Amino acid sequence: MGSDFGGEKTLGRWFPKLYNIVMKPLDLTKLRKIRKMLSEQAGGRVLEVGSGTGMNFPYYKYAAKVDAIEPNPWMNKQAQRQVKSSQVPIHIHLAKAEKLPFADNTFDTVVATLVFCSISDPLKAFREIKRVSKPGASILLLEHVKVNHPVIGKAQEALTPFWKSVCDGCHLNRDTVRLLKLTDLSVLKVHSYFKGLFLYIVCLNEERD
Repeated sequence: MGSDFGGEKTLGRWFPKLYNIVMKPLDLTKLRKIRKMLSEQAGGRVLEVGSGTGMNFPYYKYAAKVDAIEPNPWMNKQAQRQVKSSQVPIHIHLAKAEKLPFADNTFDTVVATLVFCSISDPLKAFREIKRVSKPGASILLLEHVKVNHPVIGKAQEALTPFWKSVCDGCHLNRDTVRLLKLTDLSVLKVHSYFKGLFLYIVCLNEERD
């Protein structure tokens, strides 16, 4: 573990500020519209995985309640400010996607935006999402992924070790759709944006036998 002057603790503190600086210009463009569209489709009791600084909170309109989980306490501190701008009740939990603190069959909708790039064990997280979501629940994802381009894809592979070290474990080369297909969640739709760098993915937690 590091001290306040270096290592993981310092990274944890300054990354939320860097995240907002980097994401704000993107959110002024089409990305914000996608976030809004995704969040407005979330209904019933909603789980948001990796809520970060709470950028989605103002866009929830039809949720009865949102439980937002985020493992970074400094992210959560900033997200508390966004709770005030929400139209629906939001409860923030300090938790990881790989070990969700909820009972089976709890949620009607699961939302995650730009999250699975940084989860250390995404398959375990998807299994947890399936466990806590109700049969028939929608899983709505916005993710940046490895681009299907020989040059750009190789560049993403080469840059990922460095990028992970400075951006809170973010993988530039993650293939989220392939990982989803290894789970019991059904991929219904995949919409591509920014030439395949960002994907809007709609999944379904199909009825259990």
